[in-house]
Amino acid sequence: MIVTEYVVQNWALILVLLGCATSLISTVFLEKKTVIRVYVLIVEVALLSIVVFVEFHLAETGGNPTLRAILIAIRYSATPLLLAQIIYTYTLIKKRKWLVYIPCAVLTVIDFISVPTGIVFSLDAAGTMHRGVLGFLPYIVVGAYCVLLVVLMIVHSSQNSSEKIPIVYFCFAFTAGIIMPFLIGKEYAQLFCATIAISVFVYYVFSILQVTKRDPLTGLLNRQAFYSDISTDPEDISALVSIDMNGLKTINDNEGHLAGDKAISTIASCFLKATKRRQLVYRIGGDEFVIVCRKISEDDVIKLAKRIHELVNATQYSCSVGYSYSYDGKKSIDELLSESDANMYYEKQLYYQKTNKTQRTN
Repeated sequence: MIVTEYVVQNWALILVLLGCATSLISTVFLEKKTVIRVYVLIVEVALLSIVVFVEFHLAETGGNPTLRAILIAIRYSATPLLLAQIIYTYTLIKKRKWLVYIPCAVLTVIDFISVPTGIVFSLDAAGTMHRGVLGFLPYIVVGAYCVLLVVLMIVHSSQNSSEKIPIVYFCFAFTAGIIMPFLIGKEYAQLFCATIAISVFVYYVFSILQVTKRDPLTGLLNRQAFYSDISTDPEDISALVSIDMNGLKTINDNEGHLAGDKAISTIASCFLKATKRRQLVYRIGGDEFVIVCRKISEDDVIKLAKRIHELVNATQYSCSVGYSYSYDGKKSIDELLSESDANMYYEKQLYYQKTNKTQRTN
């Protein structure tokens, strides 16, 4: 029976898609619209697997060649579309995200034009498929999407060693997806849906991990991420910068907690603007922040502290900054944090002395 044959050939794919759908039911970390888009991806991968199955069945039985050509056009067009949707769904691009669909839309038009013209592919009388003058275009478009996705993952990751693992996985999976059709032929189409399904699930897990490491108010890395990251390659940490906002308690008491949240978000954006490569910002408490600096000079740390003061002083708020530097790389994380905190509190005392303000902690 043809349905039984489909289930047997795609059983692993079915399990992966069901597993992904099941995990979405209980997630609380992704926005509702993102969850809906992932469900759409799951349905599309399932439908694509049916398209591939029917196409191969027609190839084996010598069935309707026109229908088979249409199914090939759908298969060629679906690959970049799914990749574009992955990029769009997980909001890796913040502005004009719809532009990501333009290349796959153009390719779709060309693929369907190929059904009567053969410019991308054609079927001869024996049912054998041949490449047209644009036969490599689908692979080029897919390769471009794969590169874009990996680059965006790198840009939006914390760039520590633990986050390099999923990026390496995607590089391998997508590179194999581009190369394997040339190594094993069209039969790879039967493996493609499973590859995409597994990639969607892995990327879903990667996105969840990214979300759980972020502070929801500021978008900075959170306390859990801080402790996780300082335990990864601690010997690479050159310095810690401790930052504490001045006067948050007064703002909360006099203007309300919404004003306090606005103040925290404002100075957090200043910290992000001030940091450069190898400098990651964490919110570890209400108005307490730490910047972890890896493999940079003390001069770079001093310049970082100066940029923070300049940016925050341009707002209506202020903060105190202190840092600790490991000259020989032998200071422990506890030593660095203790020294940076002490230097920060010293600067905070000077601030309250100069401004004649009362420091309120309760």
